[in-house]
Amino acid sequence: MRGRLRVYLGAAPGVGKTYAMLDEARRACGRGRDVVVGLVETHGRPRTEALLEGMEIIPRRTLVHRGVTFTELDVEAVIGRRPAVALIDELAHSNAPGAEHVKRWQDIDDILDAGIDVVSTVNIQHLESVNDVVEEITGVPQRETVPDEVVRRADQVELVDMSPEALRRRLAHGNVYAPEKVDAALANYFRVGNLTALRELALLWVAGKVDEQLDRYRADHGIATTWETRERVVVALTGGPEGDTLVRRAARIAARTKGADLLAVHVTSADGLAGADPAGLARQRALVESLGGTYHQVVGDDIPRALLDFARGVNATQLVLGASRRGRFAQLFSRGVGVETIARSGSIDVHMITHDEVRMGRRRPARTRAALTRKRRVAGWVLAVAGMPLLTAVLAQFREVVSLPSEILFFLCLTVGVALAGGMWPAITAAIGGSMLLNWFFTPPVGRFTINDPENLFALIVFVLVAAAVSTIVDIAARRTREAARAGADAELLSTLAGHVLRGEAALTSLLERTRETFGLTSVTLLERRPEAARAADDQSDPDAWRIVATSGGTPSTCPAQSDTDVQIDDTLVLAARGRLLDAADRAVLEAFAAEAAVALRQERLQQEAARAQPLAEADKMRTALLAAVSHDLRTPLASAKAAVESLAATGVDWSDHDRAELLDTAAESLDKLNRLVANLLDMSRLQAGVLGVTPQPIALEEIVPRAVDDLGPLRDRVEGDISVELPEIAADPALLERVLVNLMANAVRYSPPDRPVLLTASRHGEQVEIRVVDRGPGIPPEAHDRVFQPFQRLGDRDNHSGVGLGLALSRGLTEAMGGTLVPEDTPGGGLTMILTLPTAPRGVTR
Repeated sequence: MRGRLRVYLGAAPGVGKTYAMLDEARRACGRGRDVVVGLVETHGRPRTEALLEGMEIIPRRTLVHRGVTFTELDVEAVIGRRPAVALIDELAHSNAPGAEHVKRWQDIDDILDAGIDVVSTVNIQHLESVNDVVEEITGVPQRETVPDEVVRRADQVELVDMSPEALRRRLAHGNVYAPEKVDAALANYFRVGNLTALRELALLWVAGKVDEQLDRYRADHGIATTWETRERVVVALTGGPEGDTLVRRAARIAARTKGADLLAVHVTSADGLAGADPAGLARQRALVESLGGTYHQVVGDDIPRALLDFARGVNATQLVLGASRRGRFAQLFSRGVGVETIARSGSIDVHMITHDEVRMGRRRPARTRAALTRKRRVAGWVLAVAGMPLLTAVLAQFREVVSLPSEILFFLCLTVGVALAGGMWPAITAAIGGSMLLNWFFTPPVGRFTINDPENLFALIVFVLVAAAVSTIVDIAARRTREAARAGADAELLSTLAGHVLRGEAALTSLLERTRETFGLTSVTLLERRPEAARAADDQSDPDAWRIVATSGGTPSTCPAQSDTDVQIDDTLVLAARGRLLDAADRAVLEAFAAEAAVALRQERLQQEAARAQPLAEADKMRTALLAAVSHDLRTPLASAKAAVESLAATGVDWSDHDRAELLDTAAESLDKLNRLVANLLDMSRLQAGVLGVTPQPIALEEIVPRAVDDLGPLRDRVEGDISVELPEIAADPALLERVLVNLMANAVRYSPPDRPVLLTASRHGEQVEIRVVDRGPGIPPEAHDRVFQPFQRLGDRDNHSGVGLGLALSRGLTEAMGGTLVPEDTPGGGLTMILTLPTAPRGVTR
C-alpha cells in the first residue's frame, strides 16, 4: 500500500512550517508512532533545533561534485529503516548533481511507493502555477519549483498561516535569518505588501484544494443538492444580442459577494445544428473573460435540464437567464426555457433578466438553398411527369388481372421513387396526379372522377398521405444532411481558427491571410475609422474616413462600400472582403474571424505599447538610481577628499608628519574611489548602449590573476590564489577580465570575515575554464541570487562606504560581453562563491 503524503504549506519563509511539522511529529511519537527525521533544515533556528532533540535522525548521503561536498536525503536508508512516518523538509528542493533524482519530491515518491507516510513542507512561491506571479510581486525569480499536481495529490495539505506584521516581528527578532541579513530581508522580500500578496495566494490555492476535496466528497456520496459554501453565478448565453446585458448583470450579482465565481454556459443542441451566432458567442466569451469569469459549452436537447445539470455540477448558487424572446402565441404551446428552469431549479436561485429583445421573437434563419441538387430535382420532375402516364398505360393492359389495391401499391412505389429522387414537390405532384389517374382509369366507375366504394376512397387518401409523408421525410433528411455537412465545415473552420490562436499565430496579417484562403476571397482588409473623421451616415463610402490597418491578397478595400462583404466589428473597426458575396452561413463564420482579428489587433498594439514603454521604464529606473547614487555615493568620497585637502591647507594647524600622511592617504583613497566609481558608471553606460569595445585574445590566467590581486592594494593580503600553470589559455579581453576579477575579489573581501581569507581557484571543464571566487561571509538567500546583478542594488548593505552597487552588475555585463557567464553559488559551510566561466582559446591561435 502506498504511503500517505501530508504537506505543510506556507506563504513565505519563517512562518513556521518546519516547526509545525516537528511539533506534530513529537506528538505522534508520544502516541507510539514510529517517526524518523529523513531530512530537516533548521537554518540555525534554536527553537526548531530544540524540537529535534531526542528524535531519530537518518544520516544524510554525501555527494561530491567538482570538488565540493554536498549532503542530500538518503532515500535508500529511509526505505531500509521502514518507519511509519518520515519527515522530509523542503519539497521543492533541487538535488545536487549525481543524485538519483533531480528533485526531492521525486525522492519522496519513491518513499511513498515503499508504503511509508511522509510529512513535508513547501512555500507558495515554489508552486509552478504561481511562480511567475510571485516573481512579478516580489521581483525575485524562483528557480526551485514543484508541479502543482504533486501537492494536489497530497492526502492532506495544511496551511501554516501568519500575519505579515507577526512574520516581520519574528524576522526582526532574529528568529528567521542571521542578524546581518535581517535589514535586507525586511527592506526587500519581506515588505508588508509582498507578504500580504503571498498570503492571499496561499489562501486562494488552499481554497481551491478544499473545493476539489468538497467536489470529490459530494461525487463519492452522490450528493446532487447545492451546498452554498461559495457563491457561484452561472449565466446562460444563446449568442443573441441580449447576451451582453445578461453577462454584465451576472457580473454585478457576483461582485456583491467577495470571492464569488462567474461562469457562462451555452447549451448546444445534441445534433450539432443549433443556429447560435458564433460571432456573438465569441464576443460574449471575451466579455465574460474580461470580467474575470469562465466560459463553458455543454451539449443537450433539453435546455433547462442541461443548464441545471451544469449549475449543480459546479455547485452554483444562482442562475441568470434572459426573459423569453418568444411572442405570446408561441408561449401558449410551450412554457419556455425560463419557466421550465424555474420549476426544476430547486435550491438554485434563478434570476430572469429583462432586455430589449423581449418578445421580439426569434430571428428567422436566412433562407437556405434547396436541400437537393438541381440534377436530382430535375430527375424527380421528369419521373413524376413521364413516369405516371407510362405506369398508367402499362397497368391499363392488365386491368382485368390486377386488382385496385395492387394498382395503388404500384403508384405508391413510383411516388416513393419520385420522392427519393426529387424531394417533396415532385412527390406531392406525383401523388396528386397518381390519385387522379387511379380514380379515372382504375376506380369504378371507370372514366369518371367518382368513387362508389368507400374502401377505395380510403385507399386513395392513404396513398396520398403516405406519399406526402415519405416525400417530407426525404426532404428533411436531405436538408439535415446538407446542414450537418455545413455545420461540420463551419466547425472545422472554427477549429482551424482556434488552432491558429493556440499555436501562437495571432499575427494580424497571418489571420487575414487564413481568412482569405478559407473563403476563397481576392482580398481581406481590416479598416479602422480615422480618429479625426467625424462619424457620419455616409462615411461608409468615404475613403478619407478610413485607414487600412492590415490587408491580405490583392487590391484592398479603402472603405467598407468598396467591399463585396463587410463585417462591422465595433464602432471603429470593419472587416472588408472582396471577391464574392458571402451567404448568411458563411457570413456568420466570417464574423468569428473578424472578432479574432480585432483581438489580434489589440494584442499587437498592447505588445507595441509594452515594447515602447519598456526602454522608457528601464531608462527612468536607471536615471532614478543614478541620481540617487550621485546624491550620496559620489558626494561621500568628494566630501572626504575635500575635508582632507582643506585640513592640509589650513594655516592655523601644525600637522605632524603622521597626520599629514594620513590626510593625504584619505584624499588619495577617496579620489581613487571616485575614479573607480566614474569608470564603472561609464562602462555600464557603454554596456547598455552596446558600444563597449571587446577584443578577445588567448591569455593565460597565471598572467592576469597576479595583476588583478595587485590592483586590490592593501586588500591583496586577504586573497589566496590557487591557479595551476597547466590550465589552458582562455579567450578573453585582458583588461576587461582584470576588471571583473578585481570587482569580484573586492566584493568578496568586503563581506568575508577578517580571519577568513578569500580563495581564488580555477579548473578546466571540457572546453571551458571556471574561475571561483570563494568567500566565507554571510552569503545571500537563493531567491536573491539574480537580483544582486541588477545595477544600483546592494543586498543587505546600507552603509555609506559601499558604492552604488555597480560592481557585480558590471562584472556580469563584461563577462557576457566576452562570451562567458557569471553565476553565484552558496559556499558549503556558509558564504558565497562567484563562478566565472570563460571559453578556452581555440587551438592553433597564439598571441
